[in-house]
Amino acid sequence: MSKKIRYFDYNATHPPFQDVLVEIQNDYFSDFYNPSGATRFSLARQGKIESARKTLEKYTQKPAKEFVFSSTGTEANHLLAYAIRGKVSGSAIVSSLEHSSIYSALEFAGRQFRKIRSLRNGSVDLDHLEKLLKEESGPVFILHVANESGVIQPLETAYELCQKYEAPLFSDLMQSFGKLEIPYAILSGFTFSGHKIGAGMGASGTWIDPNFVGEKEFGIFRGGNQENNHRAGTENSSSILALSEVLKKRIPNLSKKNELLQAYQIQIETTLEGCGCKMIGKDSPRIPSTSFCILPTDDVDFFMMGLEESGFVVSTGSSCKSRSREPAPSLLSMGYTEEEALRAIRISSGWFTTQDEVDALCQKIQEVLRALIND
Repeated sequence: MSKKIRYFDYNATHPPFQDVLVEIQNDYFSDFYNPSGATRFSLARQGKIESARKTLEKYTQKPAKEFVFSSTGTEANHLLAYAIRGKVSGSAIVSSLEHSSIYSALEFAGRQFRKIRSLRNGSVDLDHLEKLLKEESGPVFILHVANESGVIQPLETAYELCQKYEAPLFSDLMQSFGKLEIPYAILSGFTFSGHKIGAGMGASGTWIDPNFVGEKEFGIFRGGNQENNHRAGTENSSSILALSEVLKKRIPNLSKKNELLQAYQIQIETTLEGCGCKMIGKDSPRIPSTSFCILPTDDVDFFMMGLEESGFVVSTGSSCKSRSREPAPSLLSMGYTEEEALRAIRISSGWFTTQDEVDALCQKIQEVLRALIND
């Protein structure tokens, strides 16, 4: 039996813009040539990839040739950490709110790191950042928007501290790229992913200031000269073109869309608080698409089942491994207890969210929580 899915897990992956993907796929059916080939057909296909790089240059003001396309956000983060080896000295200073791939990437690159404490409001502790910089300057990694809480991190203030101690600032932009205004000018490197903005899976990007690149050809994967010798392997040209086209579609309507998402956010959070939920990062600057809260019940699994049985998709604030849930490290870093962290859920909206879906979600949240609390 089919059931209408009402999707509220956009931070995990944004549903694809079907018109864009169909257009790109139809183009691929006739223009399927390997971009690395020597024929004029291959050169034309490579030209489309270069046009996608030009799109990135337009929106970020960074030189097109300095962007490297890869497959996933995890790979993009690994490429960033690997590329600065031998050029930027010192152990890294990293926020406690990062996606786990950042920590793994630094370990892969052979770099030790120290974590910046987090505040209960979901922001990095800037006083602790300065203390760490005083002890030993080194590359600083702070994501722009926390993927769970949606809290926008104070990159501009962090940059001022980095300047004071001559440290470069790098940022994972997975949750803000194509969704918010981003201070690209202050960053020495950043990463982003197409599937977070509705371009489908298979294309992500890394930009690094050449002044912080350790080797001229810094690819993790070797054996081919793709991506200006920075990433061997045939490019996923369709996904790269989709990323470019969706970016063009989103940016002109960004302000209007965020106004609508903020209205949804207010309605959802009013409902959650009315049911006894505790909002996380409520008083901090946040992206309007994300609401993160602690439920007033330990029956999180039943809450999730109650929503899912009615076709609603939301996310827990914990990491799932082998069917067992573990408290999210980011919440623990903010000072929440394990018990509180295991009661956290995330609701995230996006381009295709409708008022009817929000109304239905709010009604279902009330029904399910009422049943669980009064049971």
